[in-house]
Amino acid sequence: MQDNKSFVGKTALVTGGASGIGRACVELLRQRGATVVVADVNHEAAMHVALQPELARYADVSDHAQIAALADALHADGLTIDLLVNCAGIVQSPLSPHALEHRRYRDVMSIDLDGTYNCCAVFGTAMAQRGMGAIVNIASVAGMRSMPLYAYSPAKAAVINLTACLAAEWGRSGVRVNAISPGYTVTAALQGQIDLGLRDPEKLKENSALGLLIKPEDIANAVIFLLSDEASVITGINLPVDAGWLVSGSWSTFGGVRPRYTAA
Repeated sequence: MQDNKSFVGKTALVTGGASGIGRACVELLRQRGATVVVADVNHEAAMHVALQPELARYADVSDHAQIAALADALHADGLTIDLLVNCAGIVQSPLSPHALEHRRYRDVMSIDLDGTYNCCAVFGTAMAQRGMGAIVNIASVAGMRSMPLYAYSPAKAAVINLTACLAAEWGRSGVRVNAISPGYTVTAALQGQIDLGLRDPEKLKENSALGLLIKPEDIANAVIFLLSDEASVITGINLPVDAGWLVSGSWSTFGGVRPRYTAA
C-alpha cells in the first residue's frame, strides 16, 4: 500500500494538466504530497487547477524552444522537476485519408508525438544528468491496434516506442520511463466526440471485457504507481488501462464477451 504522502519533497510537472487525465494526475500527485507544476496552453485553466499562480505555466509542448525556456524559468524559480507526466495531446475524428486535412494531421503529430519528445528531451535529460527521475507518457490503445485514426494512432504508437527507447537510454542514469495506454476515458475530448455522434458510449462499453468506460482518476492511479518507488524496477513498459478493451475485441467473432454469470 502506497503512503498517502509518498511524494513529499518531489516536484512534478504535468503537461496538459488543466483538464482531463492531466488534471486528475495533478490532483492525485498533490494529495500524495508532491509540489505540482501545471503546464497547459490554457493558462487560465492551469491557474485554476494549480491553486498557486507560480505553479501554473503556459506551455505549447510542440515548440521545443518554448519547453527549453520553461525548464530555464522553473530552474530560476528554484523548481527542479523530479517527476514528469506527459498528458498534453489532442484527438482527431475518424476520417479517411482523403478527408483528413493535412494541417490536422500535422497538428496531432506535433502535439501528441513531438510534444512528448520535446518534454522528455528537455526534462528527462536534466533528470539523467542528476541521476534520478521518473517519467510517464500517456499513449493510447489506439497506438496498439488498427483504427481509422491516421494521425492519432501512429502518433501514439510512436509514443510507445519512444518510451521504450528512452528507458534504455537513461536506465543506467537512474531515470525510469514508462507509458500508459488508456482505453476509452471520459474526458472532455471524448465527450465532445460522443456529443457529435462520432462515438457511441454503449458500443464502447460493450466492446470491453469489464463493460465499463474509464474515468480520468483510473488513469491517474496507474500513473501514480509507475512514478512511485513501488515501481522502482519497472521501466520501458506500456501499461494498458482499458477495462479489458484490448482482450475482448476478437471475441466479436464468437458473439461477444460472456455475459455476467448468474448463481447456479
